[in-house]
Amino acid sequence: MAKRVGADKWLFGAVLLLALFGLVMVFSSSAVVAKAQFGSPYQFVVRQAIFVALGIAMMFVLMRVDYRHYNNAKVVFPAVGVTTLLLVGVFAMGGMNGAHRWIRMAGITLQPSELAKPVIVLFLAYFLQTRLHQMDDMKGTVLRAASVPLIFTALILKEPDLGTAMVCVGVTALMLLLAGIRLRYLGIAFAAAAPVLYYMLFHVAFRRKRMLAFINPEADPRGAGFHILQSLIAVGTGGFHGVGLMEGKQKLFYLPEPQTDFIYATVCEELGLIGAIFVVVLFVVLAYRGLRAAYLSTDPFARFLAFGMTTAILVQAFFNISVVLALLPTKGIPLPFISNGGTSVFITLASMGVLLNITREID
Repeated sequence: MAKRVGADKWLFGAVLLLALFGLVMVFSSSAVVAKAQFGSPYQFVVRQAIFVALGIAMMFVLMRVDYRHYNNAKVVFPAVGVTTLLLVGVFAMGGMNGAHRWIRMAGITLQPSELAKPVIVLFLAYFLQTRLHQMDDMKGTVLRAASVPLIFTALILKEPDLGTAMVCVGVTALMLLLAGIRLRYLGIAFAAAAPVLYYMLFHVAFRRKRMLAFINPEADPRGAGFHILQSLIAVGTGGFHGVGLMEGKQKLFYLPEPQTDFIYATVCEELGLIGAIFVVVLFVVLAYRGLRAAYLSTDPFARFLAFGMTTAILVQAFFNISVVLALLPTKGIPLPFISNGGTSVFITLASMGVLLNITREID
């Protein structure tokens, strides 16, 4: 195939629009809370804008770095090692709300679980590219491929962060399917994981409350069901056109974390069905162009890398939007590009730089 002169403009445009739209919504959803807590309505959006600017700058840099440079053991295994150390390092830090998810040093906060997702994709792309005809080998291929994702998932579960762990598992399963793994192997893995998942959902007190609230939120409207009900009120209030940017009421200390986990509810309330569909359409464009790049890539490493980077964002977006619409139990998963979170938006934009570089090779 002829080499593309530039990167995929549709993909680039969708990513840029998502990031800039996210800044607008972070300010809209956080201004009142930030004013009450910190004395300035710009507390969250200024910090987010810095990370978006850094992320876009990194995306431009990585767009011009040949993705083949990452297809090297000297890149892959140090990335795995550093990520493992960071995931272990969170437990040496002080917890927040009973969770150990962040490393704080010199005023900078890093969430290693966000780095774990692209590193899993990188490791699997490197490992699977030469084993497409060995996917029947459970011990030599499948278990070795799953080793790094399982270690990362176990550490993330320990934090605890079940939502991000499920995203890691989902991306791993999809990449193994792309490689040609037998469905029975995935069935065995699911059967082995089912008791653990059941225990975590129904025998851990706060998750059990969330599961019961998901089934019947009206049973405890001021307690466990509060988050779901307030989210649905925000979505329903928006109607077709929305109540107007900055005019939403549910973000005023009703919605939990309106600038992060439930920012899509604010989008629905303030911009209505039009705004909600706009966001989904941008993710659909990203999905189509990213998966197209994977499909058209003749290099197996590029195919796995493009597929993994794209599906990691799509799986996370699916979980976040489903939680807001009460299609899944409440989880702490941000909406890619849009939710407030410096580590998340920076790493996501950087990963898109790698994907955009791959598109330069496609006719």
